[in-house]
Amino acid sequence: MRSDKLSTQPRWEHFAHDADVGVRGWGSTKAEAFEQAAVAMVAVITDPERIRPAEQIETECEAPDDELLLVDWLNALIYEMATRRMLFRRFEVTFNESGLRGRAWGEAVDVARHQPAVEIKGATYTGLRVTECDGRWVAQCVVDV
Repeated sequence: MRSDKLSTQPRWEHFAHDADVGVRGWGSTKAEAFEQAAVAMVAVITDPERIRPAEQIETECEAPDDELLLVDWLNALIYEMATRRMLFRRFEVTFNESGLRGRAWGEAVDVARHQPAVEIKGATYTGLRVTECDGRWVAQCVVDV
C-alpha cells in the first residue's frame, strides 16, 4: 500500500533492486516498522490478504544493533515459513534489552489459494536501514528470491 502523504499509519512497500526485492516497513514506532517490513516480505510471496491468521508462532532474536536485528527477525520468519510450510499475515514485535520477541499469525500454505510467486531465500544486508525521522520509523532491506 502506498501513500503520497507522509502518514504516521503503519504501511509497507517494495523498492526496486537488480535481481532481488527490497522490502520496507513504515510506522510511528520501531516495532510497527519491523512488523510492516515483515508484511512487505510476505507480499513478495503472495497477497497477505489471502492468508488467514489461524495459527500463532513465537520467535526471539538478538543482535547488537537495530539493522542486524531486522535481518535476524526477517530471517527467523523465513525459517519458520520454510520449516512449518506456513505463510504469515499479521505480526507483533516487542523489543527488549538485547533484541526482540516476535509473534506471527498465519496458516499452512495452500498453493491453490495463496498462489505463491517465489520462495524467499533470505534477508540480506543490502539496502539495510532502520531509522527514525520526524516521528516516523522506517525498516528496510533487500530479500534474496
